[in-house]
Amino acid sequence: MKETTQPVAPQLIRGVGLGSATTLNMIDMIGVGPFITLPLIVSAMGGPQAMLGWVVGALLAVCDGLVWAELGAAMPGSGGSYRYLREIYGAKRLGRLISFLFIWQLSFSAPLSIASGAIGLAGYASYFWPGLEQQFLARSWSLDLPLLGTLQLSWLVSGATFVAIGMVALAVVLLYRKITSIGWMSKLLWAGVMGTMGWVIFAGLSHFDAARAFSFPPGAFTLSRNFFLGLGSALLISAYDYWGYYNICFLGDEVKEPGRTIPRALLLSIALVACLYVVMNVSILGVVPWQEITRMGQSNERLYLVSIFMQRVYGPWAANLATVLVMWTAFASVFSLMLGYSRVPYAAALDGNYFRAFARVHPRHRFPYVSLLALGAGALLFCFFRLQDVIAALVVIRILLQFLVQAIGLMVLRVRRPEMPRPFRMWLYPVPALLASFGFVYILIFRQNFLKEIRYAVVILLAGLLIYMVRAWRHGEWPFGEGVAAAVEEVASN
Repeated sequence: MKETTQPVAPQLIRGVGLGSATTLNMIDMIGVGPFITLPLIVSAMGGPQAMLGWVVGALLAVCDGLVWAELGAAMPGSGGSYRYLREIYGAKRLGRLISFLFIWQLSFSAPLSIASGAIGLAGYASYFWPGLEQQFLARSWSLDLPLLGTLQLSWLVSGATFVAIGMVALAVVLLYRKITSIGWMSKLLWAGVMGTMGWVIFAGLSHFDAARAFSFPPGAFTLSRNFFLGLGSALLISAYDYWGYYNICFLGDEVKEPGRTIPRALLLSIALVACLYVVMNVSILGVVPWQEITRMGQSNERLYLVSIFMQRVYGPWAANLATVLVMWTAFASVFSLMLGYSRVPYAAALDGNYFRAFARVHPRHRFPYVSLLALGAGALLFCFFRLQDVIAALVVIRILLQFLVQAIGLMVLRVRRPEMPRPFRMWLYPVPALLASFGFVYILIFRQNFLKEIRYAVVILLAGLLIYMVRAWRHGEWPFGEGVAAAVEEVASN
């Protein structure tokens, strides 16, 4: 009798080294954020003391980065937080629910993150074509919810909307290939990012006016209620600007020597980007008065500050070139975000905790193509929202449904599985995890009108719980059917 062999599923390629991992993180972190959010962060605190937002934000990123570094080195597989949360809280019991909720919130937060880069790119394009800012349609929608209050949502259509949609589609096309072809592409994009920031820093320092940069308003550092509320709003924006240092964790199955590469890429990218942010923004404040920058942030118009900055220093030619470079940087962020997040639903589907279609790997190029296409479709939808709303919703949803439970989960894992191999251990444990948790809670509640975005997160959480329970009941998973017995066996074995 002829022996039959089962077909072997295509495997991902471990082709990402330290250099590519660091560059992917950095272009993910930088993106369009620091080029478009300076007016927002200065207006939030009312002066150049807004630099505290980037300094404190960097410390928060380091604390949370150490959480990701330990978990990423210990569990170096595709999926990032999905894999970590599942293992921390029990793969056959509570961890299955929490990891599902992570994937569910990612269905909203990942496209929001990608769309923010595309919208920022389109905003800078309006420097060349002011007509792109003209709105063809704008609508607001509200819904009164029991206990939660009023849920509000605004969307618009303008010329810039179509530019943002086009950039998302282009990123999908470029990523529709195998990972080894993407490594050189990420380095090329990284070169554009570094060149842009380097030029802005040089221009600012060579025309720097310290009196202008540090002309603090009266009472700038008075520890009043308004100061702490302003700092909370500034930290929300800086959190958005720094996020991305963990991008390589979502590509764990494609990283060379992950136990060493992941922690190094995380910490190195945070340190480099923090230095670049502080120097670049101080340089701009030394040329453009903070009062003018504040007016930009308050009006939410003409946020292409770098273009205005370069025009003031060198003239129109420099403004035009800087605008092109910032648009390049924004696209690099869209590219990197889409690459990293497309691997997360893939990992969940392989585990049977998400729709099976997301587990499909391209037969030739060997990448999760269904996941990539679905992520791109979601980002296209969010391109119809305002940038400020996209950033706030993204940060709050991600903190409540991912970052807090993960920082606390690291400490839970240390207790539950002390024998687990950990190629990298958090420095000064558990201080960084506690500081990260405190910082995230501070961002959530120390802001004006902070309940607006929290309502979004709660609605997403409740919808995710309902969907999970229906799926679990149908499949006999925790907390129903056979899942209960499996959970009892797992507790007994521990």
